[in-house]
Amino acid sequence: MPRPADDLSPLPAVLAGPLLRRLEPTRLVLWLVATRPLALTLRLRGVGDIPLDATKCTVIAVGRYAFVHLIDVPLENALPCDTYIDYDVLIDGQQGIAEWAAHLLYNDAASPNFVLRSRIEQLLHGSCRKPHHPAADGLLCVDRLLAAQTTPQERPALLMMSGDQVYADDVAGPMLRAIHALIARLGLFDEQLDGAVVSDSARLYEHPASYYHRADLLPALESNETLRERFFGGSRKPIFTSSSADNHLVTFAEVMAMYLLVWSPTAWTLIDPQAPALTPERRQRYHLEQTRIDDFKAGLGNVARALAHLPSLMIFDDHDITDDWNLSAQWEETAYGHPFSKRIIGNALIAYMLCQGWGNNPDAFAGILEKTRQLSATANKRYLDSPLQDDLIDELLRFQHWHFVLPSSPALVVLDTRTRRWRSEMALKQPSGLLDWEALSELQQELLDHPSAIIVSPAPIFGVKLIETVQKVFSWCGYPLLVDAENWMAHRGAAQVILNIFRHSRTPGSYVVLSGDVHYSFVYEVLIRHRKAGPRIWQITSSGIKNEFPQTLLEWFDRLNRWLYSPRSPLNWLTKRRRMRIVPYVPEHAETGERLWNSAGIGQVFFNEHGQPQAIIQHNANGAPPTRMLAPDLADYPH
Repeated sequence: MPRPADDLSPLPAVLAGPLLRRLEPTRLVLWLVATRPLALTLRLRGVGDIPLDATKCTVIAVGRYAFVHLIDVPLENALPCDTYIDYDVLIDGQQGIAEWAAHLLYNDAASPNFVLRSRIEQLLHGSCRKPHHPAADGLLCVDRLLAAQTTPQERPALLMMSGDQVYADDVAGPMLRAIHALIARLGLFDEQLDGAVVSDSARLYEHPASYYHRADLLPALESNETLRERFFGGSRKPIFTSSSADNHLVTFAEVMAMYLLVWSPTAWTLIDPQAPALTPERRQRYHLEQTRIDDFKAGLGNVARALAHLPSLMIFDDHDITDDWNLSAQWEETAYGHPFSKRIIGNALIAYMLCQGWGNNPDAFAGILEKTRQLSATANKRYLDSPLQDDLIDELLRFQHWHFVLPSSPALVVLDTRTRRWRSEMALKQPSGLLDWEALSELQQELLDHPSAIIVSPAPIFGVKLIETVQKVFSWCGYPLLVDAENWMAHRGAAQVILNIFRHSRTPGSYVVLSGDVHYSFVYEVLIRHRKAGPRIWQITSSGIKNEFPQTLLEWFDRLNRWLYSPRSPLNWLTKRRRMRIVPYVPEHAETGERLWNSAGIGQVFFNEHGQPQAIIQHNANGAPPTRMLAPDLADYPH
């Protein structure tokens, strides 16, 4: 581990950011992390200098040399639309971004800029960015797109990241080593740990089991066997993937350090982590992961540049917190019934709130932020106050405003499908519905009388039928955790209500559903059978940003799905979607019959004046040309 920060060279003023978050005509939201509380001034072209005092910038300490700056600026006059607006963030009224973060600038620009779009004519979207996956980083596609644009009309309205922006539960050894080095470098706050073999975070970082063996940190009691499987088992999932939870992040400091290391190149310049003592087998894995982490961090300057120019909205999925988060009522009973696992979940949720959730909808978090500030103020003696930390976690677990609506045209409605679930009371092992009755009712109210809407659902509402059938079989057998049995059709009540919302006469005539989660990309057009005036629905899935499905397995799933659920197959009438006609789009240049596209990257959707997609593109992170998703002839799909 490195020496304390006082013994090293001076720290830079800014560690990460600014990230451009929510953008409205009379509001600008930014996120920034610094090594000290900064006196900041926002400079906006056409507006002038705006001092970021305590009414516009909330500063929350997360370490001795780490301070999150949450910047929320109301504007008296509306910003102009569809034109470049230069902005700068000055430190002490003098140093601009060109001086302290030149990597954020394109070409010879003196400062970053943004474009406030009058309507959503196009957007970018994706999910699932795992740093040590061998695929290239799809966020680099965003940077390349922005670098190539010459007019403000070419700028997307926003970047929508629909889940798994970080993998708190699947961390490479070199990344965990860097996290611990950064914790020491910045003096990120320590905490007491209840229900673990180690008593506090400092002992956790030094424990021999801290790398690749975190399951050993649980008490050796038979009653903890289920808990061990939930968080640290690394148990093999025989159908889809193998979970790798043996480096699962535990402390609040670990998760905060992870955010700094996945969104900014600056934090990496402050540390020089060396491999810990490992067995030969683990050492081989560590070195392989190191090559992938090196490739990942080489592109972070370009990723940070894109995030400084394009408004980004985010919503969690499970890996932002932990795998299979809230999958079933039984899962919740197990996870929240033990102080150690509850703290693991809660720490990830606090960090998510500060680094992602707040920037989507700052108005919802005033009370939560004050409690977070009070918690950080207790750490003057290095340790966070455990009772206050647990109280904050309890409040976050009760919090019901993670979802949000962007008042755009078309309206953008982002769903929280993780914390407001329709739990099965009769069979606790069965998967919960992705939204409960109350949340679904609120969704319907949000959609009433809109001519069109964009819905962001982390998991596809209309997924691949064969894969959903496999998930159902495993759920029937009592093993939903083995196959991530989380889809809208897995719960009868939630499935019926969401389909009824689509059929409601006062909800939109056109829906675009943006999703991720599954590590492959596809597009379905969905029509109501036997109704000429029924709504048109497009399910557009782009995943992952830096993740992919096992290639051979996906090819077989794709082929079998086409055989078993062809347009004229009687099996279609056994599904909950039998009243709907599902029309798959065809990836351009795909092999004959291929419907599922398996390449890390970022999705792009262009909309017409009616809010309907007129072009759907998947940008490939591997450098291959963009892939257009082509509509088939509807005559091939019977009513």
